[in-house]
Amino acid sequence: MAIHLTLALTFFNFVGANAARVVLTLYALELGAPASSVGVLGGLLFLFPLLLSWPIGALADRTGARGLLLFAACCGAVSLVLPFFVRALPAFYVAAALNGLALAFFHVTLQNLVGTLSHPEERARNFSNFSLTGAVTNFVGPLLAGFSIDNLGHAAACLVVASQSLIAVSLVLIWGKLYPPGKKAAPIDAGTARGLRDRGLWYMLFVSGLVQLGTDLFQFYLPIYGYSIGLSASAIGAVLATLAVAAFVVRLFLAWLVRRVAGEKLLMWVFMMGAIGFALVPFSGNAYVLGAIAFFFGLGMGIGIPLTVILMFSRSAEGRSGQTLGLRLTANNFVRVSGPVVFGAVGTALGLGAVFWIVAAIMATGALVSRRAGEAR
Repeated sequence: MAIHLTLALTFFNFVGANAARVVLTLYALELGAPASSVGVLGGLLFLFPLLLSWPIGALADRTGARGLLLFAACCGAVSLVLPFFVRALPAFYVAAALNGLALAFFHVTLQNLVGTLSHPEERARNFSNFSLTGAVTNFVGPLLAGFSIDNLGHAAACLVVASQSLIAVSLVLIWGKLYPPGKKAAPIDAGTARGLRDRGLWYMLFVSGLVQLGTDLFQFYLPIYGYSIGLSASAIGAVLATLAVAAFVVRLFLAWLVRRVAGEKLLMWVFMMGAIGFALVPFSGNAYVLGAIAFFFGLGMGIGIPLTVILMFSRSAEGRSGQTLGLRLTANNFVRVSGPVVFGAVGTALGLGAVFWIVAAIMATGALVSRRAGEAR
């Protein structure tokens, strides 16, 4: 029952988070906010996940999940109620920061719960279900936001999205006692100095960051490339949809793959398919070819993120899984913030095609590192 509650909370939280990004952005534009201010909103959504994921993981190990999830759900609700009543840009900044704070607490705590609530033989299946739930919310959240805005207006849409967090509050209050208590004796520093001297930890942070970098940059630059070759917005959307479909399909087989193939070997193939996908994009000239490349890319990179979660949890020290997963999310969020900035400069200096080929080389490097890590185990 506890794992089902965790998946339900994952659904409502991430539907709300994905919808909130759309609603806050479009509402701010509707009120006349300039593009630079909208960019600040986007940055604030990832500020607290970047800064707090690691300490939140330590807190989850020490105090348990119920209080953290309740706090996160309340932050999520307040973040969307605020712009309903205060229709000024500073309120939107506060709302974005609060929503990011909610996401930081939810993401780390829920990932850790999936691992701690699962028996070893069930862990891959439950993490697969967790990633599938996340994939569904990537579709449902923006759809909920769009229909709410079109039919009710921007202000009322904020309340619709806030309802997702209120549902999460209700679920935690009613069934939150199903979750185990924290381990008060767990050291809050998580053995930081010892952990950071572990080469295996640095390897996992490296490959996790590379998977995040490849996934984000492909989704960011694919529409730009499609626009550069004259594709319509609907065609670009269809291409991105093939990527999402492929990621969903391959995650259905994640548990089966993890049982039969070593983690490093799977990662090697994830990176190889990612490298091939990036390298092929500049040679495509229409939506059909680009869609086929995106589908191929999704079949590989689609399992990369949940696979690194499974591997990091399974290799974390006893009682410190939350801190390990929090450290992973800290590294990934740093990549999410810095990657587009760095490669935006590369694209400006060398051209769009160079971005795809350079990232393809980086993905190939990840495949090589994973192969060597697998040989060393």
